[in-house]
Amino acid sequence: MIAACHARAATPEDTDWPRIAGLYGELSRLNPSPVIELNRAVAVSRAEGPAAGLALLDALAEDPELSRYHLFPAARAELLQALGRLDEARAEFERAASLTRNARQRTRLEARAAACVRPGDLTR
Repeated sequence: MIAACHARAATPEDTDWPRIAGLYGELSRLNPSPVIELNRAVAVSRAEGPAAGLALLDALAEDPELSRYHLFPAARAELLQALGRLDEARAEFERAASLTRNARQRTRLEARAAACVRPGDLTR
């Protein structure tokens, strides 16, 4: 059903994020998993804003299953960046880059980290 919601959206803006967040919530109740909760947090961020998603991610921060999973700090970085918390976002993008084994992902995450500067900040 989650995949169907994505497939029905003609554009990313047309995605039914509230429905997807709800479906992840149902899935999590049936099959509790920190990765499902990570996905739910991302969906909630799209439906309700980055602060709502970040609160859910922060609640997962101590989960040992996510401690070496590069998508956890990558998701946090995206939300921190959206909230203008660029120093924190940069650190999380760098952490995500250090955790991935995929060279292309690492390069992309490092570039995202490097882009987390405020306009006019030449010290970075």
